[in-house]
Amino acid sequence: MTDDTDAIATQFFAAIERGDLEAVRDLYSPDVQVWHNVTGRSQTREENLSLLRFFTGRLSELRYEVLAREFFPGGFVQRHILHGKLDSGDVVAAPVCLVVHVSHGRIERLFEYLDPASVRPVFT
Repeated sequence: MTDDTDAIATQFFAAIERGDLEAVRDLYSPDVQVWHNVTGRSQTREENLSLLRFFTGRLSELRYEVLAREFFPGGFVQRHILHGKLDSGDVVAAPVCLVVHVSHGRIERLFEYLDPASVRPVFT
């Protein structure tokens, strides 16, 4: 099961890096819940895809620097730094921790923890 979960994780982050939101949609369960510590609420699949569309549209050179990926039965925890560049030339380097639950080959739940100050320039 870890091999499948590792493949899903690898595909998920690669899809976001290249801006392939249809691939992200396919990796999400239709009923996925994506929770963010910044807002304290969960998003549906469509709400999260909309956020990702905005976010990836504002950043170029988007890449994940994976610091650690650890597996547990039914999912994984990943710590990474999300890097990107704004049109202004400013660089974003956001430390993030994700807890991801996977079932039947799809992401069912995702919990994202980050410091909102690290991504604020993307939203201003």
